[in-house]
Amino acid sequence: MKSTKKIFRIFLIIMLTTVSNSYAQDAQREFYQLKIYSFDNAEQIKATDTYLENAYLPALKEIGISSIGVFKERDSVISKTYVLIPFNSMDDFLSLNSKLDANALHTTKGSAYLQAPHDKPTYQRIESILLKAFIDMPKMAEPNLDGPREDRVYEMRSYESATEKLHVNKVDMFNAGGEVPLFDDLGFNAVFYGSVISGPNMPNLMYMTTHKNKEAQTANWKSFVDSPVWAKLKVRPEYQNNVSKNTKYMLYPTEYSDY
Repeated sequence: MKSTKKIFRIFLIIMLTTVSNSYAQDAQREFYQLKIYSFDNAEQIKATDTYLENAYLPALKEIGISSIGVFKERDSVISKTYVLIPFNSMDDFLSLNSKLDANALHTTKGSAYLQAPHDKPTYQRIESILLKAFIDMPKMAEPNLDGPREDRVYEMRSYESATEKLHVNKVDMFNAGGEVPLFDDLGFNAVFYGSVISGPNMPNLMYMTTHKNKEAQTANWKSFVDSPVWAKLKVRPEYQNNVSKNTKYMLYPTEYSDY
């Protein structure tokens, strides 16, 4: 009887430790909002840039949110602006608008944007995507890049899956399977990896890697394709058919972006 109780206590301790570690690990993972602005004309683009640079980003920093990325599309006739915002918790995300409404810098510096009339809006539409960081990269990282800022390539990808189960499988391939450390080993300078928890193309994950220039991006992907680690990982039976669509966004950082 004593032996049975001892075994039970050991089992209980292991179980509680596992749950505790899992909770602590999960609590460290950031949330990201990706705001995608679309426009009808150059005037709207300029008005939104002015707002983001002089009101929105400074106000976010006063509130306590830093490391905000603002990006534009490379070589595209469709002009969009991408704003990437990290949050420590869902509460921080949910309380953001009320904090901005109470922020004097935001309401004064951003008044032209905020008070735009209905017949002269400062954008066409805003798409919002909410993500939760991967276990193997729980927090956003600033890329370690040199060279001219205008030459940098920020590559964001969206991997859609046919079902929720296959989406979870692809996320596991990045974490337990080893794609995250492989990208790191090959110098991809990842900014974030996240599973989309609210957005238009679910189920999907999104991530962003960065490269010194176009030539470096091409070389990095060649090293990935040629990697013996990837050669073994991509044929593992448990990771087959977990991506149904791969969308690539080629971006560059604005002058006022933190990245």
